[in-house]
Amino acid sequence: MKSLTEGEEGKLILYFTMPMLLGNVFQQLYSIVDSIVVGNYLGKAALAAVGASYPIIFALISLVVGITMGTTIVIAQFFGAKQYDKVKLAVDTMYIFLFFASVLLTVIGLLLSKWIFRVTRLPEEVVPMATTFMNTYLLGLVFFFGYNGTSSALRGIGDSKTPLYFLIYATLMNLCLVFLFVAVFHWGIAGAAWATILSQSSAFFIAIWYLNKKECLLQFSLKNMRFDRDIFLKSLRIGLPSGIQQTFVSMGMLFLYGIVNSYGTNVSAAYSVAGRIDSFALLPAMNFSMALSTFTGQNLGANKPERVARGLRKTVVIAGIIAVIVTLLVIFTGHYMMGWFTKDPDVIRIGWEYLVIVSSFYLVFTLMFLYTGVMRGAGDTLIPMFISIFSLWIIRIPMAYLLSGWMGEKGIWWSIPAGWLFGTLIAFWYYKTGKWKNKVIVRYPSVR
Repeated sequence: MKSLTEGEEGKLILYFTMPMLLGNVFQQLYSIVDSIVVGNYLGKAALAAVGASYPIIFALISLVVGITMGTTIVIAQFFGAKQYDKVKLAVDTMYIFLFFASVLLTVIGLLLSKWIFRVTRLPEEVVPMATTFMNTYLLGLVFFFGYNGTSSALRGIGDSKTPLYFLIYATLMNLCLVFLFVAVFHWGIAGAAWATILSQSSAFFIAIWYLNKKECLLQFSLKNMRFDRDIFLKSLRIGLPSGIQQTFVSMGMLFLYGIVNSYGTNVSAAYSVAGRIDSFALLPAMNFSMALSTFTGQNLGANKPERVARGLRKTVVIAGIIAVIVTLLVIFTGHYMMGWFTKDPDVIRIGWEYLVIVSSFYLVFTLMFLYTGVMRGAGDTLIPMFISIFSLWIIRIPMAYLLSGWMGEKGIWWSIPAGWLFGTLIAFWYYKTGKWKNKVIVRYPSVR
């Protein structure tokens, strides 16, 4: 446990962010390692299949992930207000919700997977492999939710280091298993999915063992687990807008994938690989945003709003410098990174064009995420939801459709930063109004 309500703001946020960032780097390595092994051993059609599966999986789980984010903020505010009994009750409520949600989503995904791939115009030769990968992956969804829920609870009480250790273990295990199952045992694309399931499930069980041995505030016990309706409704109030936002974003991604897939397997594979690199490059911005959410939640819970403003200013400087460095790195080495996944020259060329265009606007993306991170930490998740939905559905998707008719696939790439620019302007304006400060649901009774 770590309180973020005392000490130098910039240093606290940086130290809190780094373990989360390293953890998410390792988490991204799951899909990156899968793509590298699949692309090199099974070919570009299999590579496109893996790439097409992840947006659909994300679309299925996005609402639940958003609600879990709401629970993390509730935990942070209870912890900042020193209501420790409510912290444990919030964690129990989260676990019960995640279990039933995972069962429901697994059934839905298994029933609809092949239909969704055809609706998104995935090339027909890729559909069978994509269906196999996704259906296998969904069998481990309960462990995915369990592990990520545990990590969220730990971050809510200020512990961002422990989830990192579990994730390092799981990533190394996945690295070994995916190579063993695909390259040695020749299990095909299903082998990559089984490697991920086994890695995530083992990380979850190790995390539960840790909670019961070391973390009395978050101990996991099926026998004593309780569901609190009021806490769930609070989590829902905060997390549902984020979940709706994630759902609309994921649906938008599927719509964009339909436009991309219409250009054939080369463009689909290039988009898949470039998207992996892009997601990796955007991790610093997303993790600083999550750190700001916890920092904001704890400090508003402790009645210290002045620390939030100082923390944001210092984080903008740190994360902005990192964004510029990452942009330069991607522009100058993106061509070589594409070559890790495939040797096809057309796929490499198309993917590099994507990276040059999109990476030039990483600083804009970073600013958007930092401002919305503060809003979420305060419990004001409705405005970030509207920002994401409008920037995607009103700006990005129409521009992708229109520009692709004029510029080909490059038009799709240019629509991405256009959406970011719109979202950043709106987020900055709303932050300056200060209305987000009034959304906090838990406050420490005395002002210090």
